[in-house]
Formats: sequence, C-alpha cells, structure tokens
Amino acid sequence: MASLCLLDTWNAMEGLSAYGQARGVGVSNFSSKKLQDLLSYAKVPPAVNQVECHPIWQQPALYNLTSSLTYYLIENSSFLSKDPVLNEIAEKLNKSTAQVCLHWGIQSAHSVLPKSVNESRIKENLSLFDWSIPPELFSKISGHHQQRLLRGDFVVHESLSPYKSVEELWDGEI
Repeated sequence: MASLCLLDTWNAMEGLSAYGQARGVGVSNFSSKKLQDLLSYAKVPPAVNQVECHPIWQQPALYNLTSSLTYYLIENSSFLSKDPVLNEIAEKLNKSTAQVCLHWGIQSAHSVLPKSVNESRIKENLSLFDWSIPPELFSKISGHHQQRLLRGDFVVHESLSPYKSVEELWDGEI
C-alpha cells in the first residue's frame, strides 16, 4: 500500500496535470514494485521514471516494465571512466568512455540526459549519432557485471526513515 505522503503528492501532481499546469508528471528512482503500486491508484500514469541506468546498472526488468507501459525510462548515469571493460570498448571505437555510456543508452532505447558545463564535453555529447556500438561490443556491455552505484544509504535509518535497509528501499532490486 502506498504511503499517505506519496498518495497526497501524486494527487497534487495529477491536479496540476488536470488543470493544464503540467503536460505530464513523472517519478524518480521508482523500483518496479513502487511503480506497479503507483499504477494501482494513479489516474494519470507517470510519463517518466528517472533512474540510475548505465552499462553497470542496466535494470532490464524495470526497462521492460516501463517500455511495456509506454513510459520512458530516463537514463541518469554517473560516467564510468575507470571501468576497464568500458575503457577497452571506448578505445576500440576511438571514443570516450562517456560517449560509449551515452550511446549504449541511446542504442538501448533509453532517454538519455547528459549533463556538462564544459564546452568540449558538450560537443562530445552531441557527437553520438553518426556511429553505433557493434553487436559484439554491445553484447560485451550487456554481459557486464551489474552493480548499483547510487545505493541510497543516506536515506536508510532504523528509526528516522521508513526504510530500514537498502534492500527495503529498492524493494530487493539492489
């Protein structure tokens, strides 16, 4: 059952949509279970779910759920410049590791939100559309060891949080 706070917040966001104050409403960091719970009472389904998603935390079950519901899973990733597998692939493609991560998201049909204030990185981020990751390298990324990098330990507490463990926070999707 959804918490009262979440229900009130969602009702307020639906109100904004109903009165034309917002074109759509979305969520962030919802696990498959939290998203399914929300869908059980939402009058307006969320248009997006912005989550940690990158080659090292691909979240295929969440992606399958959101794509089957015609929602977008927005990739919000930390770039993994120290990962040897991604560095090797970037070197083979003559691209940066950041470009490989971004293009992996695009090639996986995710909505990708790159962020930078550095002009050269912004230009690098824009040069993603005239190449692709070959199938054999894409398979190597798909088979990469999975690990959530943003665990959420800071919201877990025995008495001050509704979540007593990171497993509970992420509904076992950790």
